[in-house]
Amino acid sequence: MIKELIKKLKIENIGEPPYEYDLLISLNESEYPKYLKRMFKGMTGQELNLNNPKTFNEKIQWLKLYDSTPLKAQLTDKVLVRDWVQDKIGGEYLKPVLWIGKSFDGIPFDELPLQFIIKANHGCKWHFKIKNKEKFLQEQQIYNQVKAQFNSWMNQTFFPWAGFEMQYKGITPQLLIEPLLADEQNQFSVEYEIYCFNGKPEIFQKIKYKIPAQCCVYNSDFSISEIRFNPYYTVTEESPDDCLKRAVTLSEKLSEGFKLVRVDWLKYKDNIYFNEMTFTPYSGFFIFENSKWNEKLGKMLKL
Repeated sequence: MIKELIKKLKIENIGEPPYEYDLLISLNESEYPKYLKRMFKGMTGQELNLNNPKTFNEKIQWLKLYDSTPLKAQLTDKVLVRDWVQDKIGGEYLKPVLWIGKSFDGIPFDELPLQFIIKANHGCKWHFKIKNKEKFLQEQQIYNQVKAQFNSWMNQTFFPWAGFEMQYKGITPQLLIEPLLADEQNQFSVEYEIYCFNGKPEIFQKIKYKIPAQCCVYNSDFSISEIRFNPYYTVTEESPDDCLKRAVTLSEKLSEGFKLVRVDWLKYKDNIYFNEMTFTPYSGFFIFENSKWNEKLGKMLKL
């Protein structure tokens, strides 16, 4: 019933973590590799070699456990990363902030526009897209459901959910509200995902969130790549646009000093906006159409 109401009101909640939180949060750090190997086997059907990782997925698992730093935690925090990005490339690439706070009860709904997005700063896909504030506030059942979900998230830490993404550990929970970048037909922005290896942008994705979602993948020279990160996207081939090229240039500045980071951008009305720094994309559980891509990207990623 709740899902039907959410769909009716056009409120989008993306994803629920699949693992048992109480178990994972209780583990000693020395147990992380054992449980991570179990998750990896369940998600990919393959054995995880942490002593000599070779594939892209395996190396991301190694990075999760052994390459976490305070700077990565800062840049994973959706609030703290803003100051860093402003210092690196300028504030014009940041989405406006409508509100930051620590409690759902403190959200000043009267001051917000009709559409907006509420995010928990310390998780991945812990957000709700509100496409009609008035309907949302009128439906008490939905409002209570959303409030309960955020209250739950604010009392959790994200790092064990998708397999010990250690950069999320220790982030102070906050709520962040931003404008919802959608056009008059509620078609959401184009997204650019810039995969950077050792400070160099190497693989780029342009994703159009239509139905079905469309994706074009480029190599570092902007030629069309054969690599496919998500088998559910419809593959397209199109010339790179100026916004993509700008995102690549800026991503090189932001990725300096990191072995791997995917810099994510949103395009809206011919402008691009920084979205987030993703240090362990898909938590290293990519399902590639062809295993050679897993091996090829693994060779590109130098540990």
